[in-house]
Amino acid sequence: MSEQKRPLVLLRPVPGDTVIHRLWAGTKLIAVFALAVLMVLYPGWIPIALITALLTAAVLLARIPRGALPTIPGWVWLLILFGGVTAAFAGGTPVVTLAGLELELGGLLKFLRVTAVSFVLLGMGLMVSWTTNVAEIAPAISTLGRPLRWLRMPIDDWAATVALSLRAFPMLIDEFRILYAARRLRPRELPESRRERGKQQVSDLIDLLAAAVTVALRRADEMGDAITARGGAGQLSAAPSRPKAADIVALAVLAVVCGVAGYIEGFTFLATT
Repeated sequence: MSEQKRPLVLLRPVPGDTVIHRLWAGTKLIAVFALAVLMVLYPGWIPIALITALLTAAVLLARIPRGALPTIPGWVWLLILFGGVTAAFAGGTPVVTLAGLELELGGLLKFLRVTAVSFVLLGMGLMVSWTTNVAEIAPAISTLGRPLRWLRMPIDDWAATVALSLRAFPMLIDEFRILYAARRLRPRELPESRRERGKQQVSDLIDLLAAAVTVALRRADEMGDAITARGGAGQLSAAPSRPKAADIVALAVLAVVCGVAGYIEGFTFLATT
């Protein structure tokens, strides 16, 4: 029997009471933003390695089980392999001599670096999703955006919008999966000609879109009634949200990692010029 594929599950925290789970949601958002900016400014192998080590340590501290990792489809690896082979034709330094042939690996290394950055960014997003309750995101955004209120920006409305989006996202995904599964189970006649098959595919797509819109509207109406019964959208961001002592330590570690990576990359750049 083949191993059952594990789907990508987002916005649903892994149960636990570790130090990573207890961190303030704002600290995790600051960490993701700071590390993303670091990789944009210094997309070198040293920052990638340091961030990967930091992410690995966070996974171990949070005790994320191996079963939480999604199964990567085979076509993704084939796409990466095709991209690497295509990028290798771009050439560039460094040049490696193998059996009398000079191989320019510049394009391949750049592609691998971009791929590594993408996986690291995805890992950071998954880490926040696995260790943070969705209800903690809106109060954290409201607290972090408090200075912007001096500019009369609707921070609370933005936080409520983000909270509603995060709450609705998993529900809509489950609804779409049920609709798709139900559609596949419906008996239907197999068309004989290619033109009829095309018409049937277009008709199925239209039916799925109409059903998806109907489900989304129904879910929105139910969520609106629930929010009204609980005191309105303002209650989503009204919960107290403050950093603690552990958050100060985590931000200090983050500052050290960013500082070391920036210093090494800056020193390497100056040494090579």
